[in-house]
Amino acid sequence: MPHKTLAALTAVLLGATSSMAMADKNLDRAEALTRKYLLIDTHIDVPYRVHDHWEDVTAATEDGEFDYPRAVAGGLNVPFMSIYTPPSSELDGSAYNLANTLIDQVEAIVARAPDRFAIARSPADVDAQFAEGKISLALGMENGAPIAGELDNLRHFRDRGVSYITLAHGLSNHISDSSYDEVRFWNGLSPFGVELVAAMNQAGVMVDISHLSDAAALEAIKLSKVPVIASHSSMRKFTPEFERNMNDDLLKALARRDGVIMINFGSSFLTAKANQYMKTFGETADTYAKRYGLADHSAEMETFEAQYRGRQPFPFATVSDVADHIDHAVKVAGIEHVGLGSDYDGVGDSLPIGLKDVSTYPNLVAELLRRRYSDSDIEKLLGGNLMRVWREVTAAAH
Repeated sequence: MPHKTLAALTAVLLGATSSMAMADKNLDRAEALTRKYLLIDTHIDVPYRVHDHWEDVTAATEDGEFDYPRAVAGGLNVPFMSIYTPPSSELDGSAYNLANTLIDQVEAIVARAPDRFAIARSPADVDAQFAEGKISLALGMENGAPIAGELDNLRHFRDRGVSYITLAHGLSNHISDSSYDEVRFWNGLSPFGVELVAAMNQAGVMVDISHLSDAAALEAIKLSKVPVIASHSSMRKFTPEFERNMNDDLLKALARRDGVIMINFGSSFLTAKANQYMKTFGETADTYAKRYGLADHSAEMETFEAQYRGRQPFPFATVSDVADHIDHAVKVAGIEHVGLGSDYDGVGDSLPIGLKDVSTYPNLVAELLRRRYSDSDIEKLLGGNLMRVWREVTAAAH
């Protein structure tokens, strides 16, 4: 081999070795930071997952993306358990009972492992439980359907520990228009929705604008006397036709009121390619289900999805894509207004390569370190920003 060629090859190998060493160093440091700082994820769909298919998440599980061992490995301290009620539950009147059942299930998780988990109803609870080495299970209600037009129901769920409410979900409801729904009943919030935002401020419940139409989200930001959150949204810059994500103007409005956007990890939230794939698949699956009279979650539809993906593989996003959304949100709003709301156990098999479950947060932190985020920046992103808002909302409550 010529001397120059050998020298060039040696340089390449040394460079690769150096890059690998730096990557390992970043990951080691990232793991240390996730152990050091409070790590809050504002949207994890464990309650509906175990309601639909029981698993004991106090120990290792074969399915899903959350359990105790993986949470410890990832440094997760405060997973907000999503008390999710489908849009159909408002129509058939089942939302209130279902929400209570899901809260019962979270309480049952704590009862089975009180040395590992505790219910967190406030930031003070989180501080105390973090000091005790316990994982704090906070509660966020995804979809305001269980409120059912009664402020007494808001007080009931606050008493049960609910700390935020996503006002709507996949369909416009009695509170707000939904970003997913072509039908816009209210052109923003309903009259009751306006009343509810004020009552949530008084009760110390964070207002969550994820899932809302742009008009409804902006109205909620303006009406709330305290900061609001977007518990599991990403940036529309990367998915221009996807209203479910937040555009720059809306994020600026959120930041002006000191709120926080929590970045969603679902691939269809992160890249236009994955978003288009999900749209096309959804339309194709709907046509197939209607043609053969199949239920959405039937075995036949699961087989259809597997065959579809076999023919057309899903274009998974990457850790870098999540970091791109964080970069853009920080550029638009500032480091104080961004956090994490993964949607683990809620976005099916669409999670990015390298972020497949709650054990993998250090992979994202390592990428942020590579992009020159400081330890102070990462502390804010992991949990400090959300805690600031939660404390302010709690302090302002009557």
